Amino acid sequence: MSRVAAIDCGTNSIRLLIADISGGNFRELYRTMEIVRLGQGVDKNKRFDPAAIERTLKATALFSEEIARRGVTAIRFCATSATRDAENRALFIDGVREILGIEPEVISGEEEARLSFAGAVSEMHPSDAPFLVIDIGGGSTEFVFGDQEVRAAKSVNIGCVRMSERHFTSAPVTQDVIKLAVSDIDQAISEAAKTVPIKEARTLIAVAGTATTVAAAALELAEYDRYAIHLSRISAEKTAEISNRFLAMTRDEIANLGYMHPGRVDVIAAGALVLDRIMKASGASEFVASERDILDGMAWSIGK
Repeated sequence: MSRVAAIDCGTNSIRLLIADISGGNFRELYRTMEIVRLGQGVDKNKRFDPAAIERTLKATALFSEEIARRGVTAIRFCATSATRDAENRALFIDGVREILGIEPEVISGEEEARLSFAGAVSEMHPSDAPFLVIDIGGGSTEFVFGDQEVRAAKSVNIGCVRMSERHFTSAPVTQDVIKLAVSDIDQAISEAAKTVPIKEARTLIAVAGTATTVAAAALELAEYDRYAIHLSRISAEKTAEISNRFLAMTRDEIANLGYMHPGRVDVIAAGALVLDRIMKASGASEFVASERDILDGMAWSIGK
């Protein structure tokens, strides 16, 4: 048996999963998340803000304490979109190395997609294949198509933080701003569709915070409940309704929703719009919301 720790450091959040893996058995022991907004300003400046690095390293130090306390024997730390784009990424990478004593990985969009796919399909029945897995992150969105193995993957820069910083500087969002954002998003989806056959999947699975929050809204949850959300099926019509609802709300109204994580208040409208446009472009009638994602794929990769 291997006790492993996977840390996924994205544009908006940093997350930790600790699990015991033995053969084909996976037992989750601990999962947590901190919203650190590492990618703050990266789309515009191509550099990390020193305060964002400080926030993220502080969260990494807390994770390190939990990892030590639980007797983890192997760690994998993967940084994604924002770190790929930041010219001063070495400052951050050096800090992580000093805290954890391992070499952090700045993974490609394609590797990010492969790991997300592995986590997302782990509980799906083979008869539901082929799958299209959509991972809407802070800086990028990954499109992955396959059955039990990845057959095509593409990462495009339409994450919820990036789109919010680029277009949604106030709330509610005006129709003119929505049109500009839709044009930007649709162009990126078209680029992804050149590589990934987005209309050929039997099942669309959406992972990460945007998708699970949209699912929480669609299910009318009083508070966030990952067990109610996991593997729920949300119709395309409901997805569009939730997207339009978030676009019409003020940030105070969004913040008062019981299921809304404080760190998603200013980016959920952009994220939900990305998901809605993907649903429209793919022709999918529904998406399966999955709490299994890149973290689970990372854990499997080091627990084998």
